[in-house]
Amino acid sequence: MNSNSKADTSMKKTAPLPTRSRITLKVNGAVKQIEVATWTTLLDALREHLDLTGTKKGCDHGQCGACTVLVNGRRINSCLTLAIMQDGAEVTTIEGLTEGEVLHPLQQAFVEHDGFQCGYCTPGQICSAKGLIGEGRAKSLDDIRELMSGNICRCGAYPNIVAAIDQVMQRKEGGDEE
Repeated sequence: MNSNSKADTSMKKTAPLPTRSRITLKVNGAVKQIEVATWTTLLDALREHLDLTGTKKGCDHGQCGACTVLVNGRRINSCLTLAIMQDGAEVTTIEGLTEGEVLHPLQQAFVEHDGFQCGYCTPGQICSAKGLIGEGRAKSLDDIRELMSGNICRCGAYPNIVAAIDQVMQRKEGGDEE
């Protein structure tokens, strides 16, 4: 490297990257403003900054679905998106599905069908199921199984999970609210 190249490089200055950003999220119906490091995932923002620990950290690679939440009504793996990418978004977590002490129909169906054993995957399963029902693509038990395949249950409660989701879908088709 010659001396001119060295001098040229040292004279170039770049602006420092911001290390923190202030974002606004509408979480479970409430507007929240938080300051996060730019590399903070939505999962970590929910758990560490907003103390919403219902959403679980499983694999931290988007492979298990334990961290599934709804963003603007769509189900996503919150471990795979940066919080700053969701600035202004509406986020629904498992905590946001209940109305006071009244369980959401999916939560109630999971109880009725014993759709959980250890319960670790349950928040992600329920949020994913809510998104699945909202998508309106599942028309059969096989469709439910396929469209929920991104949510892993290590205990093997799959038949009960599918039955719970099917029950809520049947009620919705019958005119009951989901």
